[in-house]
Amino acid sequence: MKDYTAYRLQKSKESLDAAKLLVQYGQWNASVNRLYYACFYIVSALFYVKNIPAKTHNGIRTQFNTHFILTGHLPREYGELYASLLDLRNKGDYSDFFDLEEDTVRPMIPMVEEFIDTIEKLL
Repeated sequence: MKDYTAYRLQKSKESLDAAKLLVQYGQWNASVNRLYYACFYIVSALFYVKNIPAKTHNGIRTQFNTHFILTGHLPREYGELYASLLDLRNKGDYSDFFDLEEDTVRPMIPMVEEFIDTIEKLL
């Protein structure tokens, strides 16, 4: 269990670092992709520790809200952040003529950092 959670935590932090690098080059869609995966990896580790099953990205979002947001274990803003990143990542990766902008992406970085730090403490 420790190895898996450590691996997912490492992947989370690597994805966050990649997002920061992509921001430096104005790659807003790619940065949001990495911000989403930074959250996804840490939530996956949390689910593993808590033995919560989820098979899809939407399933993980639903289970995250059910087990951690609606119960008050984590702030509502974390559920909103995760849902927003999933939505923006889907649009940025799969929609034509959808381009994120700096003023949307930059403020998300400290929010994702806090998200990861908080969930890491639950592990």
